[in-house]
Amino acid sequence: MRSVLPVLAVLAAIVAVWYAAAVWLNSAWTYDQAARAGTQVSLGQVVADTLAQERPVLPAPHQVVAGLWDGVFGQAVTSKRSLVYHGWVTLSATLLGFAIGTVLGIALAVGIVHNRAMDMSVMPWAIASQTIPILAIAPMIIVVMNSLGLQGLVPKSIISAYLSFFPVVVGMVTGLRSPEAMQIDLLRTYNATPREVLTKLRLPASLPYLFASLKVGVAAALVGAIVGELPTGAVAGLGARLLTGSYYGQTVQIWAALFAAAIVAAALVMVIGAVERLTLSRMGLVR
Repeated sequence: MRSVLPVLAVLAAIVAVWYAAAVWLNSAWTYDQAARAGTQVSLGQVVADTLAQERPVLPAPHQVVAGLWDGVFGQAVTSKRSLVYHGWVTLSATLLGFAIGTVLGIALAVGIVHNRAMDMSVMPWAIASQTIPILAIAPMIIVVMNSLGLQGLVPKSIISAYLSFFPVVVGMVTGLRSPEAMQIDLLRTYNATPREVLTKLRLPASLPYLFASLKVGVAAALVGAIVGELPTGAVAGLGARLLTGSYYGQTVQIWAALFAAAIVAAALVMVIGAVERLTLSRMGLVR
């Protein structure tokens, strides 16, 4: 209870502030409608109306929960209105892009650690690549991929990989360099080859850093998949739900899609965390 109560207290405070903000931001519409009708509204009527508007400026928490529930459980999985359907479309691109970004990040990290030329050249470019706004580069990637005949999943996966590889590179480089010089010298006294130093010392030592980077990378990959759906006018995916919601002023739909994306990201991070605990416990690094 000592660990749960602070979390519940913070959550209750956020919900209270959210409700207050919803009443404040949505009240302009209520007062405007009352002025047009030439009537007066009480504070209770204002609160009741602002928390039940069909297209509010800021949906109330219960409206978002209702929209999320309807999108997940109130629709057939194959329905174009189902958040499960759209979530799977985005998740498939996320997982493929995350896999590409992870493999690329690990490979680059190994090369950077073992090759000074790559350390001096590749690492600065990897850092510089993250200064480019993803909203600017995403349409360029889509256009190039379309010219090559690649549409749908692949362009979104490349955007996801673009965002997810950098945390993996940074984490793996730090992890591969974490062993002490004394440990490396000890292996060299045993006539260990660079490959043996990598597999027997550097890689095991880098796993805690790798898993920490993967948690960041998978969340970034999900963001990349959603951003990749925006410039294409996609009809499926959480990004498509955000687009259609913005086109037709369906703010509840927008917030429900946002929370669905947050739930997917949290689930992916939890899966990586479970794999991390299992792996590190088998290695004896955690209890």
